[in-house]
Amino acid sequence: MEMKSARMTFTLFCALKLTFGNLCRIASSSKEVVDYAVQNAHETFISGVWSRKSAHDRSILLSRLARSLETHMSDFVYLESLQTGRAIREMTAQVGRLPEWLDYYAALLRTRQDFLAPTRGKLLNYVTRIPLGVIAQITPFNHPLLIAVKKIAPALAAGNSVVIKPSELAPISVLEFAQLASDAGLPDGVLSVLPGYGHTTGTALCSNSMVSKVDITAGTKTGRELGSVVSSNLAYYTAELGGKAPIIVFDDANLEIAVNGTAFAAFIASGQTCVTGARIIVHDKIYDKFLSALLEKTKSINRRIGNPLNPKSTMGSVISSRHLQRISDMVKRSSGTILFGGEQMHGLSPLDNFDLSKGSFFAPTIISDIETTDELWQEEVFGPVIVVKKFSSEEEAIKLANDSKYGLGAGIWTSDLSRAHRVAEEIEAGLVWVNTHHRNDPSSPWGGMKQSGMGRENGLEAYESYTQSKSIIVNIASNEESRAAGDWFAEEPSSKRYG
Repeated sequence: MEMKSARMTFTLFCALKLTFGNLCRIASSSKEVVDYAVQNAHETFISGVWSRKSAHDRSILLSRLARSLETHMSDFVYLESLQTGRAIREMTAQVGRLPEWLDYYAALLRTRQDFLAPTRGKLLNYVTRIPLGVIAQITPFNHPLLIAVKKIAPALAAGNSVVIKPSELAPISVLEFAQLASDAGLPDGVLSVLPGYGHTTGTALCSNSMVSKVDITAGTKTGRELGSVVSSNLAYYTAELGGKAPIIVFDDANLEIAVNGTAFAAFIASGQTCVTGARIIVHDKIYDKFLSALLEKTKSINRRIGNPLNPKSTMGSVISSRHLQRISDMVKRSSGTILFGGEQMHGLSPLDNFDLSKGSFFAPTIISDIETTDELWQEEVFGPVIVVKKFSSEEEAIKLANDSKYGLGAGIWTSDLSRAHRVAEEIEAGLVWVNTHHRNDPSSPWGGMKQSGMGRENGLEAYESYTQSKSIIVNIASNEESRAAGDWFAEEPSSKRYG
């Protein structure tokens, strides 16, 4: 498979050499490089080469970029799997949908409308939206290209210049995407990619006073720390942070479908998503039957873990050995009972003889007898580890689901439509799925409550968050009407005033 290296196009002082042993070497961007890139992005914004380009022309370029991404789809799927260790079956499905975000915002540019405010008097008050300026974006390792495209598409559609720092653990696909954007005709300086570490490159980027908005996807601790930096510059801020999604399974749920759905919610991406179904709350009438079926499903997944590039492999590795150790330590500290998994995987895979010992593979894990005060109930693991707990009433299920500082995603499994709506209303989360999970669409707002963040990705909300409103008020009164309104500073004040 041929994959061209990312080239130095957007003020990147970065060397990328792609091999398949040692995947690549990338230079971390210093503060000087960050400042240079932001200054260049600002000058590009002021020049109007993109910021004042018509919505129609921006739409055409985004559509062209979507078609280019489709053409290079197999390369990006392969690359995402290589750099993250995620199963290629997952990346084929995920990356295959990314052109939809570019197409959605291209369509939005052609269909969105400014509005006329109902202002009192002979005034025409039209309200338009203008881009903010330089946008800093920080993206994570778990969905490198998905989350980058989710942020880049609306920011570019609005006419901003974007400087993005991908995760140091998975930066390559974002670099390659920037090259596609350049090849599609995006002017230099509109999209810059700065690889580097969060505590250096990320902090320098977010603290730059020329940045008008910061948009991050990260852990809650990082989000809180960067938020204080961003606020000191009075910049806009969107943060999609941690999660500990509850999955409520009622006794009237279709058992087979609910088990498969729960396994998908829990173990897709090796549990490395902010909306991973991590707390499984099951009605006591079906608890034993459900848990038995979920264990069998988990064992089946475990038996078929192999080379992530094998389309038959069910689950990939976690991102790094350091991350694997963190997961292992959290499991060891738990007071619960490990029903399955709970440790690093070793030896040859029964699927394809792939040596799992060479990677950071952690077995899909189920833990029961957990207390709600336990770390595994309260804190994000970001790995394939779930805890299960019984409930006996709808009120108890809701209470357990909301017993968390996080409020990003949640799932409900039931065949009772009234209950589904009723419980969904009570769940403290920005996303609630009923009889499904992990569903995402460019038009559907995505974001959290409580300590899971602020602001939203996707949809019109995301587009508008990359803009600010501008009110233009025009006096359309005739000269006679204006004279009748009186001279504000006349010796004899008129009873007719402007307003």
